[in-house]
Amino acid sequence: MHRIVLQREIRSRASHKALSWFSSYNLFRELNLVAIESVHSLPFATVEAEGISGSQPAEVQNLVQGKWTRSAAWNTLVDPLNGEPFIKVAEVDGNGIQPFVESLSKCPKHGLHNPFKSPERYLLYGDISAKAAHMLALPKVSDFFTRLIQRVSPKSYQQAFGEVYVTQKFLENFSGDQVRFLARSFAVPGNHIGQQSHGYRWPYGPVAIITPFNFPLEIPVLQLMGALYMGNKPVLKVDSKVSIVMEQMMRLLHYCGLPAEDVDFINSDGKTMNKLLMEVC
Repeated sequence: MHRIVLQREIRSRASHKALSWFSSYNLFRELNLVAIESVHSLPFATVEAEGISGSQPAEVQNLVQGKWTRSAAWNTLVDPLNGEPFIKVAEVDGNGIQPFVESLSKCPKHGLHNPFKSPERYLLYGDISAKAAHMLALPKVSDFFTRLIQRVSPKSYQQAFGEVYVTQKFLENFSGDQVRFLARSFAVPGNHIGQQSHGYRWPYGPVAIITPFNFPLEIPVLQLMGALYMGNKPVLKVDSKVSIVMEQMMRLLHYCGLPAEDVDFINSDGKTMNKLLMEVC
C-alpha cells in the first residue's frame, strides 16, 4: 500500500517538474524572441550593424546647428569583406562649411557654461553621462556598437567590445556631481586682509576635435565629453572610414539628453577641415 502511494507521489512530482520545465522553456524562448526583436528597435539607432550591406547601404550624415543634414557629395566606402559599396558618407566640401563656421562663431569665448554662467549645466552633463553609461551597459546596446566597430575596423569581437567597455566606464565615472568637480577652483591668500587671488578652470569656447581611425568610439567620446563637460562648443571630425560609429553614438547621446546644438559633427577631407579651422580662428 505504501509502495503504491509512493509511486503515485513520484509520478505527480515528475509531472509537475516536467510542466515547470516546459513553462520555463517557453518563457526563455519568449524572452529570447523579445531580445532579438529589441536589437532591431534601438530607440536611437538608424542602422542595423549586421544588416549593412551592398543591397542595404548605410548613410552617415552631418550635424550642424542642431540638425542632421545630408550633402551634395557622397564618399562611398566599400565593405572590407566583399568589396561592395556599403556605407555612404555625406562629405562637406569647402563651399559647404559656412553653417559650421556660423555655429561655432555663436559660441562666446567664455563658453556655453563656466563657474559663473549656467552652472546647472554641470549637473545636466552628469545626468547625460549617467544615462549614456546605463545605455552602453545594456547587452543589446553594447553588442550593437561592438558589431558596428567590427564592420569598419579590423578588430575581434573582444577588442571591439573593449572600446565599448572603456567608454561605458568613463561615462559612469563622470555621472552625478563628478562633472562639476572638474571645475574645482582655488584661492590663494593675499598680502593683507580681504585680498585673495582666485583661479578658475575655464573653457576655451569654440573648439575642434579631430580623431584617428583606429579607435572609432573610445577616443572620440572621451575627448568630446571632456570638452563638453567644461563648457566648450566642439566640432567633431572623425575619420570618414569609421565615422558611422560616432554618428550613431551622437544619436545615443541626444537620446540621453545631450542638447543637439552643443556639438557639430562634420565629415570632410583634411583640406576642407583646415579651411574651417582657419575661418573660425
